[in-house]
Amino acid sequence: MTTLSQSSMVAVLIAFVAYLAFMIVIGAVCMRQTKSTEDYFLGGRGLNGWVAALSAQASDMSGWLLMGLPGSIYALGTGQAWVAIGLFLGTVCNWLIIAKRLRRYTIVANNSMTLPEFFENRFQDKRKILLSICSIVIVIFFLVYTASALASGGKLFNTVFGIDYHIALAIGAAVILVYTFMGGFLAVCTTDFIQGLLMLIGLLTVPIMAYAFVSGNFANNIQDTLADGGSYHHYMSLFYNGEQPYTFVQILSQLAWGLGYCGMPHILVRFMAIKNEKEIKKSSAVAIVWCGLSLVAAWCIGVVGRAYLSPNVLEDGKTESVFIELIQRVFTHNVAVPFIGGIFLCGILAAIMSTADSQLLVCASSVSKDIYKNIVKKDASDKKVLMVSRITVIAVACLAFVIAWNPKSSIMGLVSDAWAGLGSAFGPAVVLSLFWKRANLPGTVAGIVTGGATVLIWDYIPLVHGQTIAVATGLYSLLVGFILSMIVNVIVSLCTKAPDKAITDAFEKVNNYTE
Repeated sequence: MTTLSQSSMVAVLIAFVAYLAFMIVIGAVCMRQTKSTEDYFLGGRGLNGWVAALSAQASDMSGWLLMGLPGSIYALGTGQAWVAIGLFLGTVCNWLIIAKRLRRYTIVANNSMTLPEFFENRFQDKRKILLSICSIVIVIFFLVYTASALASGGKLFNTVFGIDYHIALAIGAAVILVYTFMGGFLAVCTTDFIQGLLMLIGLLTVPIMAYAFVSGNFANNIQDTLADGGSYHHYMSLFYNGEQPYTFVQILSQLAWGLGYCGMPHILVRFMAIKNEKEIKKSSAVAIVWCGLSLVAAWCIGVVGRAYLSPNVLEDGKTESVFIELIQRVFTHNVAVPFIGGIFLCGILAAIMSTADSQLLVCASSVSKDIYKNIVKKDASDKKVLMVSRITVIAVACLAFVIAWNPKSSIMGLVSDAWAGLGSAFGPAVVLSLFWKRANLPGTVAGIVTGGATVLIWDYIPLVHGQTIAVATGLYSLLVGFILSMIVNVIVSLCTKAPDKAITDAFEKVNNYTE
């Protein structure tokens, strides 16, 4: 590991403090503009295309993009890029197919502000069944998702400053809490926009500089780091997982990550908040380009890191710190500008914060708007709902802090579980509710329950000789959960009463919607 000198440490620390202070100032400014629940949860539906695009992608990729993905590629080779390919395809489909229609439908469906509220209004669920189920699913899986972001922050501070992991965990959680608590959706999107730019600059700049310092020994350097019998050609092949050829099931499972996009509440809420449909076209182009460049750059970090850090090899949980190691060595050993290195390290912190803040806000909206306002106390004032939202942000952050307490917890593993749960539960429900006129309440409820339950059973219950089904089969739970959820949703919808005329009329209104 690269050890910073005292002067370099001070320069990096100044960069971190300046960056974190700037984020908190944004939260304070946005707090003055947040006067209602629509402002707090959707920013008054006033996002421009650039902010919507970059905040959606920044909140999507998280520390996984700068730590989880490069770490897995560093450890096992180019074959780990199948996840990135699946995510890119999912991003394209989400922006080009889901975004515009979801924005239209949430406006037609009584100006819905959250995904559970959209489902309730879409199917005119008077008994609040969907609100309750969706809120439970969101809280369960977003706790795990938020924990992955906090764990990323803990590992970042621990690696850079040598701070105890648990203290580092508390520092990162505290800053995210402050500006999310104060400014809500507008603060989250504004900070995510800045963080998205910083992430992209760091992703593109650092691997290019590191590659320049490898001095033409790229292949030899990688070969020197591989265990006896390891092959550079296997390492660089898309069809090898380490030294083992990929199976069809493994490739399919990694591509299946792309299915999760249409069920991610923290991404979908950006579509609801965009100012108008013209801005959606701009957002789509920006988001797709950002996603493609970022994923390719993350792949480069893993591969270039293997060559650049040679002959040293990061092992076990340290592989997810490869980008941190690259930045530290480049900007303290090759180019003596540690403050700039500190700014790029803030790019990793940006990735972490941009996801954690969005997840906290979605949990807050589910508890305060969907449960408290719509079920527990229907006559609650906006001021009361805002208060409950902010209390929820604190409570969820504390629970996620507990889940992330183990310093050996895998960022990739935590994200994988949460992504599968949300994608399986909500993905098919979103697609069918937007594009299938015959979709109804019983089918949607059955599909959401099936998707979420499948992931919990598949990933957490050891049913096969003491192993979970996921470990025994190697098949990603998202693929299984998504397919089962879709099938159950369609079958139950067809076997139960067709939607009322008011529901189908709203569907047709969306088809003919104009602004």
